[in-house]
Amino acid sequence: MGIESYVVVHNIAKRHNVGTLARSATAFGVSELIIVGRRDFNAFGSHGSTSHLAFRHFHSLLEARSFLKEKDCDICGVEITDDAVAVNQHPFKRSTAFLVGNEGTGLSAKECEICDFFVYIPQYGCGTASLNVTVAASIVLHHFGVWAGFSERIRDGNKFVVAEKLAKQVKRNFCAETVDAIIEERKSRKQNASEFFDGDGNAQSSSNLLEGLFSDDQ
Repeated sequence: MGIESYVVVHNIAKRHNVGTLARSATAFGVSELIIVGRRDFNAFGSHGSTSHLAFRHFHSLLEARSFLKEKDCDICGVEITDDAVAVNQHPFKRSTAFLVGNEGTGLSAKECEICDFFVYIPQYGCGTASLNVTVAASIVLHHFGVWAGFSERIRDGNKFVVAEKLAKQVKRNFCAETVDAIIEERKSRKQNASEFFDGDGNAQSSSNLLEGLFSDDQ
């Protein structure tokens, strides 16, 4: 199997950025855009690219990590950390999933925990502390494509040739579930519902209820 790239979206504050991310993902050969947590997003800025990109949804970061590890895929955090490597040094070894951070706070501690390594984008001007999340993702994905040796798309005049649309996977800016994912979600809901009652059929306290709804790995 050849080298592949993925983009993981978890804690993007501005949901319309997902549409622009999808556009960059299709331009730079991303295999799938993985959405963690909420399934809804704003496709503004995608310019129809969501019809050319595979989407996958997971309820937690740990579920996404397990899927990517089954693919023998590294997880790269796009963040300025102490051990981050400049992306132009191309510190890649295999298929890689890129986890981009929140526009304001960057990657959270839980997001950093699932990453195998980090890259940052060197800046040469003094006017901004960081880049827009979609701009940063575009730069990183381009560098990965260069390293991986992805084939350049055919051009027609001053535009690139657009491929046929994939089977529709998103409807009204909503990441569709696979059959297996739906089954797992229903099992999880039943399990959570059963845990709200003790052995005598009495409802648990509100604190236990909230703890069940908001687990640490979300």
